[in-house]
Amino acid sequence: MAPLPNAELVQNSLQLYRYLLRCCKLLPEENIRQHYRHAVRQSFKVHADEDNPERIQQIIKRAIEDADWVMNK
Repeated sequence: MAPLPNAELVQNSLQLYRYLLRCCKLLPEENIRQHYRHAVRQSFKVHADEDNPERIQQIIKRAIEDADWVMNK
C-alpha cells in the first residue's frame, strides 16, 4: 500500500520529488520531517544526471517503497 494516493501515477523524477516532499509533510515531528526532506533533496541531486529510463523507473519504484516503509514505521 502506498503512503499517499496516486503513487502509481508517478512517472518521472520531478513527480517523484514532489510526491516524496508531500510524504514528508505527513510525518509527525518537525525534526523527522527536516531529516527526510534533506534526504530527498540530496538523492534528487545525486541522481539528477541519470538518463537511463530503465534505471529511472527502478529508482522511482524503490523510492516509493522506501517512502511507504517510512510512513508505516
